Amino acid sequence: MTVVDAEARFHVLAVDDSVIDRKLIEMLLRTSSYQVTTVDSGSKALEVLGLRDEGDDSSSSSPTSSSAPEVGVNLIITDYCMPGMTGYDLLRRVKGSSSLKDIPVVIMSSENVPARISRCLEDGAEEFFLKPVKLADMKKLKSHLVRRKQPQLQPPQPQEKPQQQQKAELAPTELVEEVAAEVTATGITSDCGGGSRKRKAAMMEQDGTTNASLSGGSGGLAVET
Repeated sequence: MTVVDAEARFHVLAVDDSVIDRKLIEMLLRTSSYQVTTVDSGSKALEVLGLRDEGDDSSSSSPTSSSAPEVGVNLIITDYCMPGMTGYDLLRRVKGSSSLKDIPVVIMSSENVPARISRCLEDGAEEFFLKPVKLADMKKLKSHLVRRKQPQLQPPQPQEKPQQQQKAELAPTELVEEVAAEVTATGITSDCGGGSRKRKAAMMEQDGTTNASLSGGSGGLAVET
């Protein structure tokens, strides 16, 4: 199994009460080849994880949470400020569960509050991202995921990378800027970056066809004197 194949199997649970932020993080994660499940609250995240939004942290280690590993969530990325259960509360519930405590948790926030950041990191968060989240932040997630799968991975083979990933690596900044602009302006879901990628693919395919025609036909050209 290559690194690329393994990354495609990573399942990220994204939690954010903002529709725009949720769609943006979903697009960034899918662009980075992750499987994504999105929910709009901490309580719904607990349902996906197989936990119940009741009782204290000790209840999360009850038989109710025994089915959680079957969900196959490899990482949780959550907004900090949400009504009801905050991202910090969700972090505490996950880290207080014997079956889920090893799942990496990343916190996001639009507010740069040092005390808040320190508290989250001290209580088990792997990263604290400031919004707006960028494509470069998605690359930081890989270290927390790959190290848990490292024994099963083989060295990457660049020549075998999928064509779609190669295109994403060619101009990640332009892709993210377009997605962020579309989501912010219209709230369009994961299709907002698709048109750009299709246009780029068509242009690349057309260029390749033209070059092939020129090189293939050069052998049959005759020079008249």
